[in-house]
Amino acid sequence: MTPVDEKKWKIFFLVATSIFMSTLDSSIVNVALPYMMQDLQTDMQTIQWVVLIYLMTISSLLLTFGRLSDIKGRRSVYVLGFAIFVAGSLLCGMARTPQFLIISRAVQGCGASMLMACSPALIVDVFPVQERGKALGMIGAVVAAGLTTGPVVGGLILEYLSWRFIFYINIPIGIAAAIGGIFILKSVHTAQGSYEPMDKTGSVLLIIIISSLIIFLTQLSKWGIASILSLSFAGLCILASICFVANEARSDYPLFDMELLKIKLFLFPVISSAILFAALFVIVFMLPFYLTYPCGFSASKTGLIMIVLFLFLLFVSPVSGMLYDTFGSRRLCMIGMSVLTLSLISLMHIHPSMGVLSIMWRIALAGIGTALYVSPNNTAIMSCVPLSRRGIASGAVATARNIGMVIGVALAGLIFTSSFSTLTNGSTLENYLAAMEPFFMISFKRTMAMGAVLSVFGIVVTFARGKER
Repeated sequence: MTPVDEKKWKIFFLVATSIFMSTLDSSIVNVALPYMMQDLQTDMQTIQWVVLIYLMTISSLLLTFGRLSDIKGRRSVYVLGFAIFVAGSLLCGMARTPQFLIISRAVQGCGASMLMACSPALIVDVFPVQERGKALGMIGAVVAAGLTTGPVVGGLILEYLSWRFIFYINIPIGIAAAIGGIFILKSVHTAQGSYEPMDKTGSVLLIIIISSLIIFLTQLSKWGIASILSLSFAGLCILASICFVANEARSDYPLFDMELLKIKLFLFPVISSAILFAALFVIVFMLPFYLTYPCGFSASKTGLIMIVLFLFLLFVSPVSGMLYDTFGSRRLCMIGMSVLTLSLISLMHIHPSMGVLSIMWRIALAGIGTALYVSPNNTAIMSCVPLSRRGIASGAVATARNIGMVIGVALAGLIFTSSFSTLTNGSTLENYLAAMEPFFMISFKRTMAMGAVLSVFGIVVTFARGKER
């Protein structure tokens, strides 16, 4: 192995460590929420913010840290990201009140956003064009591995130790990775930075835009679309967006380079990525409820079935990355989005009387479709932007993914809740009875239909990107 090959694989391992750690942490936390709720003596409305604040912090700061990595260098942002993530993990483990835990998760989210903003850019920086698809495909497999391993590791920790150890486990790994980053990234030229001024106004406006959007989407079913709170947050989001566009247009060193929107192979893949994750998370959010209520499966059986989706994501992602190097992104992404559409349509025709295998092949399709899509799509985006803007592009990709997830969950919750409540004259899932199964299934099918409409729109947007040069 040549020194160049050795260096790029060291960087790959470093990036893979950060991605595995952040995705593992995310999936472990979801498993531990009931235990946190009991130990901290709080309610579900409060404990959900442990997840929500993490997602909101990451989404709000990704573009800022992506731009900062272009300015200050990916090395400093990446290493500092590990340090903040470790500090946040320590604070989360030490939390004695739900409020302190939520604040600590915001700190952890800040570190995670620094790591996520740099990751794709670092891979593209050090791998040659002909190997980028394979490398980003392998990163996709790492994401799937983290998501798949999380529930298993979380279950073991929760069985024998306190929930606090799901955060403490990050500390030795994060410290080792931060030290490794200091030395490994030292010789990477593109990790040094351009030292241009930072667009602080744009950063603040972007935080307002994304935070108000996420709060509006996640609270819509609770507040109602015409309430003062809903209209206030929607209005704040629109106003901040107008100010952001105006600010970026006149700034000499913008947070987001508006010129990137003129590149079709940047704009359309970013939009379609958000659509893909919105459609995918309709399934990820709704399926556990289907398996728990009409099917009556235990938590462990539900978890094992849900792992099927991520297992296919794990094994197909590297293959799709290698296929990109031969076929490009458009064809693979069209196939991937179509397979996801097929999964959603097939889930519209599912019934609790069917066997477990009938559920598994349907969600396996979602995993295959997502895996075929993500790696080629990300490679296309990162390969079409100038070197000095790869941090911005990397942040935009991750932001689109997170916003897509939130939109998917929010729309699924809104459609299912409103349908189920109407059909059962105001009942909720907390009062679920076997007699409500027909109403559950009607609401479930309506939600899957909405996801299918989203993914069909995604096919149109994917086609509109045009051919790669």
